[in-house]
Amino acid sequence: MMFFTSFSHAAPKELSKPDLIKKMQKGGLVLYIRHASTETDYADQVKADVNDGSTQRVLSEKGWHEAVHIGHAFRFYKIPIGKVWSSEYFRAWQTAWLAFGEYDKNAAFNFLPHEDFTKAQMAEMKKKVSPFLSAIPSKGKNTVIVAHDDPFEAATGIYPEPMGVCYVLEPKGKGKFVILGQIAPGDWR
Repeated sequence: MMFFTSFSHAAPKELSKPDLIKKMQKGGLVLYIRHASTETDYADQVKADVNDGSTQRVLSEKGWHEAVHIGHAFRFYKIPIGKVWSSEYFRAWQTAWLAFGEYDKNAAFNFLPHEDFTKAQMAEMKKKVSPFLSAIPSKGKNTVIVAHDDPFEAATGIYPEPMGVCYVLEPKGKGKFVILGQIAPGDWR
C-alpha cells in the first residue's frame, strides 16, 4: 500500500483480489474505474465536445460487455455503492450507466483540452480530482468514480491500465488517500 499526498511513480504493494473485495464489501472506499474499452485509443480531448459523442472516442462492443460485467461483479460480491460519479465524456458515463445504472456527471473528471500536458496542467487536474479521491464516503458505502487515465495519473502518478481497471483507494480526507490495489476488468471472475 502507498500513501499519496503528492506524485509517486513507485508501484504500490497491492492487496490480493480477495482482500480487496473483502474491504470493498465493508464500504468506506473510493473506487476509481477507468472507462471500459474503446474502439481506438487517441487523444480526443483536444477537439471533443462533451455533448456530442461523434467528436469522442466511444465504447467498443468489448467495452460495453466489460462495463456490464463490472456491474454484475459488484452485485455478485455485494459491494455496497453510494455515490457514482462520471466525467462528462460519453465513454465514461456510458460505462457508469451500464455498470451501475445511476450516476452523476462532474466536469472535475474531464480532461483538459490538450494532447500533452504541462506540469501546471497536471497540477490543475490533480487539484480537481484529489478531493474526490480523499473524500470519505457515507458509512457502509463506497464512492465510485468512472473517468479517465490522465486525471487519475495527475492525482496519483500512476497510469491506470488497462481500460476498465478499478483502483481501490482508502480515503483519509484533506487530499490524502492510500491506494490498496487494483482489479483489471477481466479479473473480477
